[in-house]
Amino acid sequence: MKFVEVDLLGVYGAPISVMMVAAWFVTMVLRRVAGRFGLLAYVWHPALFVFTVYIIVLSSIVLVVSR
Repeated sequence: MKFVEVDLLGVYGAPISVMMVAAWFVTMVLRRVAGRFGLLAYVWHPALFVFTVYIIVLSSIVLVVSR
């Protein structure tokens, strides 16, 4: 699939920017779920763990959209 520019109120942006925002929202939901169940207490570096989850979610979104 060819990625095309996204028109946001007359401003053209890269499609990765929309995917990054979507991945951020998904990551925030997953972070709240992990925080509610206390799962972040079991990781060595919570901020690094959340960043890694963000990268995994973003990569998954890119792979799904590219098919």
